[in-house]
Amino acid sequence: MRTRHALVVAATAGSLATVIAGPAQAAEYSSALKIRGVQYDAPGRDSNSCTSGNTKQEYLTVKNYSKTATINLKNYVVKDATGNRFKFTANHYLQPGDYVKLRGGRGTDSDAGNVVYRNNCNFLWNNDKDTIYLYKPSGSRSDVHAYTKSRDDRDGNGYIGFHK
Repeated sequence: MRTRHALVVAATAGSLATVIAGPAQAAEYSSALKIRGVQYDAPGRDSNSCTSGNTKQEYLTVKNYSKTATINLKNYVVKDATGNRFKFTANHYLQPGDYVKLRGGRGTDSDAGNVVYRNNCNFLWNNDKDTIYLYKPSGSRSDVHAYTKSRDDRDGNGYIGFHK
C-alpha cells in the first residue's frame, strides 16, 4: 500500500510541477504583437544612397493579432542577430488586426499608411539569412523571426522560417 501511495504522490507532484512551469514559459511570449513577414532583399542593386538607393524597399511587417487590444508601439525595439536595432520612439497605435511596415530609408511616418521609417539609409537585414527579435518596452521578448534566402518571405504575407 505504501508503494502505491508514494506513486500517486509522485505523479501528483509531477503534475503540479508541470502546471507551475507551464505558465512561466508561456508568459515570455504572451504578446499579440508579432513579426508577420520581412522583405529583406530589396529589389534591384543594393544602394545605401538616401536619394537614389533602394533601402525603402526593405521592410519588416509587425501585426497586432489581438482581437480586442490596441497596442502602442512606442518603446518597442527591433533587433537582428548582430545587434543592429531600431526603437519606436513615437506613439504609433495598432488597432486589433492592424499592421505596420517598418521601412528603411527616410520618410514620413503615417498611421493611415501603416508605415514607420527608420530614417536611416543603411540596410538592416542580411540578404542571405538573419534572425529578427521584437522586444516589448519592458525588455521581454515579444517575438522572434528567422529567415534564409532559400525560404524567402519577400511580400510579408506570412512568415517563413520560424517563430519562437
